[in-house]
Amino acid sequence: MTPLLWPCPLPGGAIAEEYALTFDRGRAKRLLIVPALFDEANRLRRFTVEVMRRLDGAGIDAFLPDLPGTNESLQSLTVQEPHDWADAMAAASHHFGATAVLGMRGGCLFTPSMQQVLLYAPVKASAQLRQMLRARMLASREIGREETRDGLMALGLAIGIELAGYQLSAEFIRQFEPLTPREDGVEIAQETVGGSGLWLRAEPGESAEQADALAAAVLVALS
Repeated sequence: MTPLLWPCPLPGGAIAEEYALTFDRGRAKRLLIVPALFDEANRLRRFTVEVMRRLDGAGIDAFLPDLPGTNESLQSLTVQEPHDWADAMAAASHHFGATAVLGMRGGCLFTPSMQQVLLYAPVKASAQLRQMLRARMLASREIGREETRDGLMALGLAIGIELAGYQLSAEFIRQFEPLTPREDGVEIAQETVGGSGLWLRAEPGESAEQADALAAAVLVALS
């Protein structure tokens, strides 16, 4: 596994360097992985890398780029809009010469168009937002502050909001909320992988059995 920098486009034609984790041996099959989003990205990071490790052993190159404004990115999340993430993943696909793409959960919303699109446990943006709003409401309740989902959503659409430690702009929320995963992809449901999704755990976790199963499902889809 090698971390490296890749050129990510910015509005206006500028370029920023972003990080990606890669298993690259110059092989014919090259899989771009669009990571899960927000707090789920942290919970699924090790799992995603373990899947990449298994794919590497099976002869497939894999690339996991950062979305601008997340993980190791030096860009500000507050200025990102969903189309920036879509543009970034399209650019990463071109840069790494990807022949297929795998979206992880919310990452399925930003998979670029290509011949083979795989979607692991895809989720609508509205559902992801509801989960993050619910988490904020529960945290607020623990300190004696009552918040409602409608009130928080109205706040977010007016001036932006912090959810799960991520500061999202009003424009980001406005554009993000209606997004749905593409319909031309091959879905890999959690039932195929087995067990409960690791994104449901309170802390980042791992499962060798689930990593084996997801890697096997990807191999079948790409064969």
